[in-house]
Amino acid sequence: MKTRIPRTLLAAALLAAFGTAVQAQSTITITSYGGAYGKSLQEVMYKPFAAKSGVKVLSEDYNGGLAEVRAQVKTGNVKWDVIDVELAEALRGCDEGLFEKIDPVKLPPGEDGTPAKSDFVPGAITPCAVGTITYANVVAYDKAKYPSNAPKTLDDFFDLKKFPGKRGMKKEAPVNLEWALMADGVAPQDVYKVLSTPAGVDRAFKKLDTIKPQIVWWTAGAQPPQLLAAGEVALTTVYHGRIYDANTKDKRDFALVWDGQVVVPNLFAVVKGSKNVAPAMEFVRFATSSKPLADETGYIPYAPMRKSSLKLVADSVKPWLPGTSQHGRHLQTDAAWWADHGDEMNQRFAAWLAK
Repeated sequence: MKTRIPRTLLAAALLAAFGTAVQAQSTITITSYGGAYGKSLQEVMYKPFAAKSGVKVLSEDYNGGLAEVRAQVKTGNVKWDVIDVELAEALRGCDEGLFEKIDPVKLPPGEDGTPAKSDFVPGAITPCAVGTITYANVVAYDKAKYPSNAPKTLDDFFDLKKFPGKRGMKKEAPVNLEWALMADGVAPQDVYKVLSTPAGVDRAFKKLDTIKPQIVWWTAGAQPPQLLAAGEVALTTVYHGRIYDANTKDKRDFALVWDGQVVVPNLFAVVKGSKNVAPAMEFVRFATSSKPLADETGYIPYAPMRKSSLKLVADSVKPWLPGTSQHGRHLQTDAAWWADHGDEMNQRFAAWLAK
């Protein structure tokens, strides 16, 4: 006599099997930045997550900002599932309803067992995004151009008499305004207080005016090392990891000026309206666990935002992590300030460019 399986149990079994198949066939698109940083994400996050979960990971590159995310969410044509954003964008995008809420309770504990809320550095867990790394905006130059009397401070970047030549700068207001004020004598701890006044904003743009004719604008992280290598600029602003990559992979001999470094956090967020929220959230939890964040420093020296990850970083890499053993002025970007004042500053910057 054949044993009959109750319909409820059979339905449950079929549903479980179907759910597993859907998970295995799921595809998520993660949008971040390219270059060495993008390569690091591929190796320590995308590939291991795909192997572990069965979820296929597609990647796209962008240059930051919320414009494309807004367009996708507004039209309901959401193509990106996970996006890599800076802290100001994470806060603003959450306020605008562009990102899904993230439950911090579901984040994994650290490698050493420390609960996530205690393991992440302060401010790394936001309502809609989870911190991954911090990187530094710095000044760089080719050592061959300065065999002696090389630039040492942020002030040197603005000194066209002592260090003549073109300057590379990213074509946007954030960081440039902070640098202008620090180079004009404002202490790092007072930068945003000064920038919150009309006179302070005028002061920042007036300082930028002193080098404006010599600026070569860049928009993608790969460009500053290329500008240096081609001799198109004497000094350039740059994401510090790009110089590390150029020196280690391309055998360049570029140097960094750590003085005046502006440190910016990056975070992962899930786009509102994603059709793959469950696997996208699972990716965020995986990618922000201790080991992937530590492993990333083997490709590019961006500081992980988990304390347990820092314990796993090689000693040879630690001097390259922003805000660690470097000397000189150091400024942590005020993401809340930029979330509140970004539109105004960007409009002012665009008008200044057009003059």
